[in-house]
Amino acid sequence: MTAADRREPTAMPHAMNNDPASVREFFGGKADTWDSKYPDDTPAYEAGVGELELRPGQSALDAGCGTGRALAALRTAVGAPGTVIGVDLTPQMLRAAARAGRDRLALLLEADAARLPLRGKSLDAVFAAGLVHHLHDPGAGLREFARVCRPGARLALFHPIGRAALAARRGHTLTDDDVRAEPNLRPLLAAAGWRLTRYDDAPDRYLALAVRLDG
Repeated sequence: MTAADRREPTAMPHAMNNDPASVREFFGGKADTWDSKYPDDTPAYEAGVGELELRPGQSALDAGCGTGRALAALRTAVGAPGTVIGVDLTPQMLRAAARAGRDRLALLLEADAARLPLRGKSLDAVFAAGLVHHLHDPGAGLREFARVCRPGARLALFHPIGRAALAARRGHTLTDDDVRAEPNLRPLLAAAGWRLTRYDDAPDRYLALAVRLDG
């Protein structure tokens, strides 16, 4: 059994609504032990960030950053001249990120991913790990990502294991209405101003890459 096979569920129970208060409650209680429960994810996060093909001096957002496991890779990609911002709805997660020293890698902000305190067309990339299916309104979240991104910016929707592997671990079956499924995600992205360029839902990784359209 691998470390990934031992990983506990990272999604809220189906019966729980994805309203902000429920999300805060669910993840707030897990913040202090989050990194110790998932110690082997760093290479997967680094590879996911690498798909964004960031360059030194660019700006990147980690949306739903949690304890900030992607922040080191984002900082390495954009270098000292670049900008890295981590946003999360759960203050306990941000405090855990700061205790781990990740506040030295990025500006950490407590905010709803669907209402970002950022200027329009100010970012070159958005990395969102395990986030889109937790949004109360995924379409609104994707539109907000588009608002803060420049044309040509890149979006990576990521998870360190695939949908089927995660569902099996939780004892669930995949449903046709899963927002992360390509037939659902592609038109949702298009309506929000993104073009899906790559979709990879393998056992060891979920990755949907998109490019911000002009407009």
